Amino acid sequence: MTTKRVALVTGSTSGIGLSIASKFAAMGYDVAINSFEAEADIMNTLRSLAGNGTKVRYFQSDLSLDGGGYDLVGEVVSSFGQLDVLVNNAGIQKVAPVEELPPADWDRIVAVSLDSAFHTIRAALPGMTRRGWGRIINIASAHGLRASPFKSAYVATKHAVVGLTKAVALETAEKGITVNAICPGYVWTPLVAAQVADQARVHAMSEEQVVREVMLAPQPTRQFVQPEEIAELAAYLCGDLARSITGSAISIDGGWTAK
Repeated sequence: MTTKRVALVTGSTSGIGLSIASKFAAMGYDVAINSFEAEADIMNTLRSLAGNGTKVRYFQSDLSLDGGGYDLVGEVVSSFGQLDVLVNNAGIQKVAPVEELPPADWDRIVAVSLDSAFHTIRAALPGMTRRGWGRIINIASAHGLRASPFKSAYVATKHAVVGLTKAVALETAEKGITVNAICPGYVWTPLVAAQVADQARVHAMSEEQVVREVMLAPQPTRQFVQPEEIAELAAYLCGDLARSITGSAISIDGGWTAK
């Protein structure tokens, strides 16, 4: 009898992470979701994911803390017995000119978006290696391949996540483990919605202008990517027919990085 796959999706109580977690649950995976929120605040989310014999458990963890990602994986393995699929989705952003970006914000963005991915990968690999199978997906960004002004910390961490992806993919190429980065363009999520006001302030534009002339301007489709599109790609990368896709930074950005 095949053991049910277990997936951990960080930063998964809303937006892209929640969509990926929902897809895995629908596929019959046992799913660990994560955020820094109190469990009482996400009970409706937990109930929406559970069903069809799928176990969904919430792991509260502040991934900005030293080793938070490493500890999180340990808790998931203790709870489920193993970890087969790791999706590093947690990320935060601050929009500001580099000379106005507080060092504390830089440190927190790096900790959540980059350091936590290192710690979760480091903790997950031994078990995946023993079982000869694993999937690691890092949610990077089109900003992991292209830069934009006023996002120095975010752009730096997403470029680093792409580099981390490639390096770990080479180290695990003969171990039955694939490691890939998904690089979305602008996706309509709470994180992006929260950026609109900041972008309007920085660019001295109305919020409507920001959406049309800043956010969607790089995407030739002039449409936001939907979280479900990213979830479908993540699901494919976890399948056996994707076993030869590793070390890739896969764009899903409405043509942004084609230019």
